[in-house]
Amino acid sequence: MESKQILLINDLPGYGKVALAAMMPVLAHMGHILYTLPTALVSNTLDYGQFEIMETTEYMKNTLKVWKNLGFHYDAIATGFIVSEEQAQLIAHYCEEQKKQGTLIFTDPIMGDDGKLYNGVTESALMHMKHLTACADVIVPNYTEACLLAGVEYKAEGIDRKSMVELIEKLRQAGSKSIIITSAVVEGQDVVCGYEHKTDSWFMIPFHKIPVRFPGTGDIFSSLVLGHMLHGMPLKDSVKQAMDMVAAVIARNAGNEDKYKGIPLETELDMLK
Repeated sequence: MESKQILLINDLPGYGKVALAAMMPVLAHMGHILYTLPTALVSNTLDYGQFEIMETTEYMKNTLKVWKNLGFHYDAIATGFIVSEEQAQLIAHYCEEQKKQGTLIFTDPIMGDDGKLYNGVTESALMHMKHLTACADVIVPNYTEACLLAGVEYKAEGIDRKSMVELIEKLRQAGSKSIIITSAVVEGQDVVCGYEHKTDSWFMIPFHKIPVRFPGTGDIFSSLVLGHMLHGMPLKDSVKQAMDMVAAVIARNAGNEDKYKGIPLETELDMLK
């Protein structure tokens, strides 16, 4: 399968398999060529409760100027954790420029969970994220983030099918093309829902939640979806394949003593392809 050139814009942890540390090995294993733009250096996964974060906005600004001068181009750009409003504006502008040259924009709008924004994410940052997701070809919000982007009420108990279709339609009206909503409960069932722009088709894929939490599984999921899409697999099939693979590695590592590290990807790449 043909390798694609991908720019990953996300944070880089020193300890733990999340963000760039999770995405790079998966996509490299799938045969893609990777470039990175870290939005922050993070000491360790936040689950430990103590951490240090150094944002890299000035580095990003200077780097993107250099890359523009050098005429760098990619088949796809995948964006993840964005530290500030200034970064969101910077990344949105760069993605819009690259999209004009045919680059696929794949955005994970990391902003919140359980019905609320993460600490440090402001309403202004939400507005800039709406700008970024509006120019994206594929967005991968969780249910909370989808509600925030669409401006609809979050319902902890879950929603019905009609409400999910309406939620996705609002995101489409805001500019997003293809949409994948994770961590949703629809009519009592855990599901991943979405819409594929190319085929004008909706999908809802149920799954059984494994009662174990590892940080970084969302990054692994997004990497697998993007990697398969760039190999020509339809979006729904890419999502289903990614769901099955993530479930398999979670189950295989459920007994790990320190789950805050995330999935030990070096030993799991044989299952992620």
